[in-house]
Amino acid sequence: MLLLLLLLALVVGKEAKPLNGNGLRSLHKRFVNSYDEPIDFSCPDHQSIYLIYSIENRYFKDRLWDFYCKPTFDTSHPISPQKGNYVNDFDGEVNFTCPVNSVVTAIGSYHDNWAEDRRWKFTCTMQAGVCMDVCQWTDYLNDFHSLLFWVAPDVHYLTGVHSYHCNVAEDRRWKFQYCSKVSCRTSY
Repeated sequence: MLLLLLLLALVVGKEAKPLNGNGLRSLHKRFVNSYDEPIDFSCPDHQSIYLIYSIENRYFKDRLWDFYCKPTFDTSHPISPQKGNYVNDFDGEVNFTCPVNSVVTAIGSYHDNWAEDRRWKFTCTMQAGVCMDVCQWTDYLNDFHSLLFWVAPDVHYLTGVHSYHCNVAEDRRWKFQYCSKVSCRTSY
């Protein structure tokens, strides 16, 4: 069932990366990083991350990552991205929430072989007249050394990330915050 959901999620929605003629990515191009290599992923303008997929390799003590984007903002109005700094130290907790009424539109990371961990940073984007409401956190979505797969529920958007690292496993567990999008009044 999980495999079916994964395949369905891969072909639904607008993609930030090219697809092959069958609507699926080639396996060698599926992930945005290689083991021990940096991540520098950004959604196209006016879109945000709605699907996160990751697999871990015990030899490399690192994960491959993939992200998918969906339309989020009105393309006829400007957006305001806010690039962030790294939010954790190696082996430290990631406890990140976008500023009020913004969503995650880009993710960056780099790996250190001594720590066998990554530092993470996020870009959050907002648009005048768009507010986030009814926010909630998932439970932890993976165990150490296991697949991580998350899709934002319909009409919800990624707004926060929490993770902790275990030195014995040299891996992380993850959970995400998501909110619904509503119209709001702007002050001028």
